Amino acid sequence: PGLGEAFLTWDGTAYRAHPSEGGHADFAPADALQVGLLEHVRARYGHASIERVCSGIGIPNIYDYLRERGELAASPEVARRLEAATDRTPVIVEAALDPAAACPLCVETVRTFVAILGAEAGNLALKTLATGGVYLAGGIPWHMLPALREGPLLAAFRSKGRLTELMTRIPVHVVTRRAALRGAAAYGLARLA
Repeated sequence: PGLGEAFLTWDGTAYRAHPSEGGHADFAPADALQVGLLEHVRARYGHASIERVCSGIGIPNIYDYLRERGELAASPEVARRLEAATDRTPVIVEAALDPAAACPLCVETVRTFVAILGAEAGNLALKTLATGGVYLAGGIPWHMLPALREGPLLAAFRSKGRLTELMTRIPVHVVTRRAALRGAAAYGLARLA
């Protein structure tokens, strides 16, 4: 449910995976709305890690902040479903992507999440010089493919000042298969050989 970050390097014969605890790094807001979100998360948790706003566990934090601002309200049906939910994230995402009756508060929650995800993916790409591409995996990106395609993901990913031109050359992919299971199986098979 949290934010995992890793990168691959080529050692001449194989790719090597390098894990990290990047999800626990500080959240760096990119606009005034996100500055308010940072303050909201700090007040609630003390430390505002990127994981608190850029993961499955972070989506409800964004929703709560936007709801408390009072500019948007959840539809009564969504509010009822959220109150009964043990995990609010799927309810928020489904209500945002509902083509028949999207909830404006949930739409803004997902839009904000996508912008933060794009910015953080861009930050990781810069730190590791990931010119081969960035891959977004896990349940959240897979379930929000329409929002990733239409939302501010690429604009936030590329918005890196003097290095914006470099960022336009780095591809961003969404993994739509169960990468963790395939990776574990491939690793196990390689170890047997």
